[in-house]
Amino acid sequence: MGLLINSPLISKLFMPRIISNRRIKIALVGLGRISKLHLEAIQQYSQQFELVAVCDMQQTAVQEIANKYQTLGFTNLEEMLNSISVDLLSICTPSGLHPEQTMLAARYGCHVITEKPMATLWQDGLEMVKACHKNDVFLFVVKQNRWNKTIQHLKSALTNGRFGKIFLASANIFWSRSEDYYKQGGWRGLRSMDGGAIMNQASHYVDLLHWLLGPVQSVGAMTGTLARNIESEDTGVINLRWRSGALGTINVTTLTYPDDKEGSITILGEQGTVKIAGKALNEVQWWHFAKPQVIDETIAQLNYTTDSVYGFGHSDFYKNVIDTLQGNSLPLVDGHAGLASLEVLIAAYRAARDNIVVNLPLEL
Repeated sequence: MGLLINSPLISKLFMPRIISNRRIKIALVGLGRISKLHLEAIQQYSQQFELVAVCDMQQTAVQEIANKYQTLGFTNLEEMLNSISVDLLSICTPSGLHPEQTMLAARYGCHVITEKPMATLWQDGLEMVKACHKNDVFLFVVKQNRWNKTIQHLKSALTNGRFGKIFLASANIFWSRSEDYYKQGGWRGLRSMDGGAIMNQASHYVDLLHWLLGPVQSVGAMTGTLARNIESEDTGVINLRWRSGALGTINVTTLTYPDDKEGSITILGEQGTVKIAGKALNEVQWWHFAKPQVIDETIAQLNYTTDSVYGFGHSDFYKNVIDTLQGNSLPLVDGHAGLASLEVLIAAYRAARDNIVVNLPLEL
């Protein structure tokens, strides 16, 4: 596969290695809470994946997972990459470690999956994309909510022009993260490693709004550390103006009492109004269009119950990774797509810090 990358960052023929005649050798680094969903997806596709190793700084976690999945365990990433052959590295470590580990894997010729956010600094995100293109490896950024069935139907309605002109969009992330949550691992709530409520909890919703509605023109924001004993913010508000002229807001907090209450996206247009809500985009609460279609009669069947804010999209995300590495598809969320949402996140922090409106793009 040869792809000509038209980007001011990249100007070369991109020739990623395709793996079509055997299972993909995958390793995972970072055995915290999100790794469980990755390991389940890898196990689901055991005909396509061979889990060759897991890695974490905590020896006990490594031993437990390595024994459970009958694979090798390491406590040092470079030692692992030196010791065994790895086609694809899945990175589930704290966000501030993603850039260094991505670039290390790229130098070893490994394709990379990185959890969100891909980085906490703009320049780090750029360097990740450059490194992966330089070494002809794919960079996949985990944005599993794009595969949520409720969101897929919303995307289809937008693509088919059912809303007409979009006037207003909003996202609410009203979740609860206790003081004990932030004490886990010693990195949560740090600007460099975690990034706070906007960078961490709102990341998927920023990605979805950008994916659904197109490029953002300008960003304003306010943040506050109102209750938790952390370095970064526990609450934030973002104002958005899209290039289309639409306006929007993102409201995020980890202080919701007593537990997670809402993860929602609302879009208002001249011919349509939709709200996808519930705890994690799992309920279609409003679905109104001026011109009804047959699909509208069954839209409530998309609703489902969940206790997880992560959704159920990791399986579909990994299927896209498999199809891409086998040469049958392209990544739905590659490094450039990851940069698109990271750009909005970084702009929000700059806007809040300097009390200004930040115009995009950050890089001309």
